[in-house]
Amino acid sequence: MTAPPLASSSSALATRRGKLVLALLCAVGFLDFLDASIVNIALPSIARDLHFSVQNLQWVLSGYVVTYGGFLMLGGRFADLLGRRRTLVAGTVLFGLASLTGGLAPNAGTLVGARLVQGLGAALM
Repeated sequence: MTAPPLASSSSALATRRGKLVLALLCAVGFLDFLDASIVNIALPSIARDLHFSVQNLQWVLSGYVVTYGGFLMLGGRFADLLGRRRTLVAGTVLFGLASLTGGLAPNAGTLVGARLVQGLGAALM
């Protein structure tokens, strides 16, 4: 007896669109993880320019990671309910606006709030 022929299924990566989607998703993942660590380089100038105390400076780092981890499952559920593309776009827009707000933050509270919202946007992404 011979085995039945396998159904030919083409991979999504075989198409140009599939490769672009993979590249976009890799870039989004890279952006999420990069943002969690890159702020370490700017901590001395953040502390100096926005008059952060050493104790409050930790919130610049932790605010992003805590909200990212805390809302990650909720982001997955939103993707189930609203669609993956819509959730990715909403998360990216939220992340971008929060990044802009954080970059233009006039005081410590605004920066920490922006980092919290960035974590939420990253979880949706």
